[in-house]
Amino acid sequence: MDTIFALASAPGRAGVAVIRISGPAAFPAVHELTGAGMAGRGLSVRRLFDSSGDVLDDAVVLGFPGPGSFTGEDVVELQIHGSVAGVSAVLGRLAELPDLRLAEPGEFTRRALENNRMDLAQVEGLADLIDAETEAQRKQAQAVLGGALGAVADGWREKLIRAAALIEATIDFAEEEVPVDVTPEVSALLIAVQDELSHEIKGVRIAERIRSGFEVAIVGPPNAGKSTLLNTLAGRAAAITSEIAGTTRDVIEVRMDLAGLPVTLLDTAGLREAEDKVEAMGVALARERAAAADLRVFLMSEEEVPQDLRQNGDIAMRPKADLLMDASDAISGLTGQGVDVLVSRIEEILTHRSASAGLATRERHRWAMMTAQDGLIAAQGLLEQGPEMYDLAAEDLRHAIRALESLVGRVDVENLLDEIFSSFCLGK
Repeated sequence: MDTIFALASAPGRAGVAVIRISGPAAFPAVHELTGAGMAGRGLSVRRLFDSSGDVLDDAVVLGFPGPGSFTGEDVVELQIHGSVAGVSAVLGRLAELPDLRLAEPGEFTRRALENNRMDLAQVEGLADLIDAETEAQRKQAQAVLGGALGAVADGWREKLIRAAALIEATIDFAEEEVPVDVTPEVSALLIAVQDELSHEIKGVRIAERIRSGFEVAIVGPPNAGKSTLLNTLAGRAAAITSEIAGTTRDVIEVRMDLAGLPVTLLDTAGLREAEDKVEAMGVALARERAAAADLRVFLMSEEEVPQDLRQNGDIAMRPKADLLMDASDAISGLTGQGVDVLVSRIEEILTHRSASAGLATRERHRWAMMTAQDGLIAAQGLLEQGPEMYDLAAEDLRHAIRALESLVGRVDVENLLDEIFSSFCLGK
């Protein structure tokens, strides 16, 4: 492979910038920059020079010989002063070396995958960890990056390979008397994997929500204080507020962190029969987004909540608590009364739902597991029909195993790689 290099830290002015080099010419590149060789793993402080012998910078040089590095190749990291001009000068010097080229987005991580330092699920976990904004996202991404999903998938694969081997043995000795009926053991293995797959598939939607964010829609009639409540929760004037009914026409979104969970609050148009065409479009959009949200906060009494929008776990609180004689179960975005209660209830509901999240976090994972599950169900049905159907059952088992292998990137993922790695920065 070529030797690649890139800035691994964020671009722009900083105290320290990290430049990463990976490939067979990584250590020779250090010699070109410093005039001194580098034996292998280690840390040293070196002065970097340009092609004319002028000083570029002083750097901390870290060496990681392959295959024990991040990419599985020889890797060098240069920690230099983080000035824009200094970084540009060092990158320019590296670009002058004949065996080096600038890395493409995600190329370091792609090499780690190709050199079996990571599986595809771990690559996705790394991407999620880089993008993590909340504690729940960080923990979820760290679990996937740590190989938890790959370990579970390997466990399923081992059980299915055992089941397939038993069936194949029966087929191979079809003309002879097989001393042991393998059907009970094979059936037990298939059922065990099916149960675990079902559990993991159920947790994908919540895991996706932790990764991408929960949506909480604020719903109510015009002038119920929805926009005022949104502004109070956001801590800023995110939405226009007015005494004129129907001010909000579009859905206004505010992203925030609640109990370590990513949450997007939706301020929607007031629900009513609108005569104005634009407002009617806003009301229709409000109903659509509210129905699709993970949770709805209705600013109205329980009796007034539209039943076609109501779902389990939704919250109803009477609006404008500051104007009510009896303010129990009421809220006011203007004075803040009841806001803490609402936030606590939202956090409790979403935290409870998050507890059911699985290790699989993406639609691709769900599809692979459902494909494997379909293969197991088909194999189980054929197994129950007797030895004459074992050939077909074995084929369905191989199909299921192949689906699980695609989960961690062993097969059938070439068409996904460019899309996945294009989201990474150059230095990753």
